[in-house]
Amino acid sequence: MGASRSASVALAALMAGCVGYAVKAEPRLDPAPSVVQSAAAPSVSSEQGQGDRVATGAISAPVSPSPDPAKPAAAGEAVQTPASPPETGKAETSNAEAGSEPAGAVAAAPVPTDPMGAALAARLADPAPLLARLSTKDREAMQAFYGLGAFKPVWVVDGAFTPAAKAAASRLSLAAEDGLNVQAYPVPVIGTQGLTEAQTAEIELKLSAAIVLYAKDARGARINLSAISRLITPTLDIPSADAVLARVASAGPQAGTVLQGYNPAQAGYLALKARLASLRNLHSAPMAASPVTIPAGPVLKVGMNDPRVPALRRHFGLPTRTAGTLDAASGEPHAFDANVSAAVAKFQRGRGLPITGTLTPQTVAALGRAESSSRVGDEEATVLVNMERWRWLPSDLGRDYVLVNIPEFRLRVVRNGTQRDETRVIVGKAETPTPVFSGMMEYAVINPSWNVPPSILKNEFLPALARDPNYAARRGYEVVYRNGNISVRQPPGERNALGFIKFLFPNNHAVYLHDTPNRSLFSASQRAMSHGCVRVDDPFRFADSVLPEAWSSERLKKLIGKGERTIRLPEKLPVHLAYFTLDADERGSLRTFSDLYGHDARMKIALGLAPGSLLVAKAPVKAPAKVAARPSTSAPGAAGASPEVRRAASHPAPSGANPVRAVRAPAARSAEVAPVDPWGPVPAPAPVSRGWW
Repeated sequence: MGASRSASVALAALMAGCVGYAVKAEPRLDPAPSVVQSAAAPSVSSEQGQGDRVATGAISAPVSPSPDPAKPAAAGEAVQTPASPPETGKAETSNAEAGSEPAGAVAAAPVPTDPMGAALAARLADPAPLLARLSTKDREAMQAFYGLGAFKPVWVVDGAFTPAAKAAASRLSLAAEDGLNVQAYPVPVIGTQGLTEAQTAEIELKLSAAIVLYAKDARGARINLSAISRLITPTLDIPSADAVLARVASAGPQAGTVLQGYNPAQAGYLALKARLASLRNLHSAPMAASPVTIPAGPVLKVGMNDPRVPALRRHFGLPTRTAGTLDAASGEPHAFDANVSAAVAKFQRGRGLPITGTLTPQTVAALGRAESSSRVGDEEATVLVNMERWRWLPSDLGRDYVLVNIPEFRLRVVRNGTQRDETRVIVGKAETPTPVFSGMMEYAVINPSWNVPPSILKNEFLPALARDPNYAARRGYEVVYRNGNISVRQPPGERNALGFIKFLFPNNHAVYLHDTPNRSLFSASQRAMSHGCVRVDDPFRFADSVLPEAWSSERLKKLIGKGERTIRLPEKLPVHLAYFTLDADERGSLRTFSDLYGHDARMKIALGLAPGSLLVAKAPVKAPAKVAARPSTSAPGAAGASPEVRRAASHPAPSGANPVRAVRAPAARSAEVAPVDPWGPVPAPAPVSRGWW
């Protein structure tokens, strides 16, 4: 059959060393390594494929980060900075695959001449689907993998599964242990009769497709996150199909362990996994009655007679007829009476059908389907949803990192793998949620000024200024008029909305961690009060945990009132804004938190754990805005503000003048609602929301 089996294994191992996806992947936030492609292998298209007849939704890999901006100041150096905007970080996009050169840019592999290789190449070229949700890009990567191996099978040899295939198939059959749907990864069966080359190719490639899809789903590719919320934007580290196949095929009998390794391994995920197993063991004993075939017919209500009723009585364990009483004779076997109706209603309740007690076509169809009596309960669904959220985080959170759990209103700092600090936080309100993503903290600003964001300026500030021209003066704001536009700035000070310090991790949402002058709010149990940013209790203690040792809290406090200063971190620090409504504490005990933004319900629908459809609000069409406001962050070393016609807020506006009326934004139109397919193509990125605080 051409190349020896040992040569094929050696080739697979070589590929694993070149393009393998490490068991403990490097942190996702590091720049993606370049992939060296063989000139003989067809490259993988960088465009998202439409899939094997079924759109893949969010099956994708992270976009390679852009080059760093201009060289920063030395780490730990305090830089005097004017109040000018910084460069925001490159947008972190979830569900966008990092591609190589377009397909066809590299010469195609030669067509094999042996029958087995020709059959594999022909099946890969055949557009017939291998597995639902397997994308065109995945198939192209599979073709590259097999092309490098001269189209030799890696799972089926001499009509039987290899040890690697058996180990991988065993792991696929246990997908439910990690909250995945085992039916999504079907394992083909080899019969007792001999296989033709075409049959071998079909079994080989269908097993490859199942392995690839499992690995991608284990890293968070199951759902389109923008269908849940456009503010959920993690950069998923989705492995490529050829890398998955190279690693798993070269693992031999350990292939199942390698495949399992694509799932998260953090303690919080493992605690949820253990709870899932406990719940399923608790509910796994009873099974529903066997399905029964009921012929189609009219809807049956109490008092009707029908020849199908005896079959219903037998299925539900009812007597063949209702017993007689002193006032009434015994019932007829064909009578759809109150007892039969009650049994039908109980069945409908268990299957999630409308509880009518009548025999409807829906009920007849459900009676013919087998289903466990223990449907996914609410607690189990909540466990599964939170297990899925662990897949949004990097496989390695980092040796040092900051983790904010939004529903818990808590922030934790981890140094060298050990928690160093924990504090309360205030997060976004339901109408201005805090986004879910990971970023890299780069610097902090002491005595920050605050440029009022356009959304707050339009919705809150301008109406108040229109009612009272001295509104800004009384609150210490500066109103800036330039070329017919208006912007508002709050200078540093005790009343500044950002407090005395802010911590920046440039991101597409323009959110950051910061102090607040309203410290009494931290005593509240429910602290969803901000416009999207995260306010930190005791920010100078937090600074001790994240800034260079030379910048102690005592030294920082001495800078208060002395102008804006920027302090660079010696190394970028990962910041993870997470959303766990069920999470483990330090002792491993699970705690439940309120679903602030309704993400749980939408995720349950997307994962098929609850009935319903996902709807998202379309942004209203915006009229050209004349309101100009600076971004909310300050770049160290940026040039000073350009000369402007500035009217200090300390000087009241002249009577009769009302410059605000000309720039008042029109009222927003009612949001339109449109359905979104949670498995479908990824919509265009959400408009950047600049300057939430």
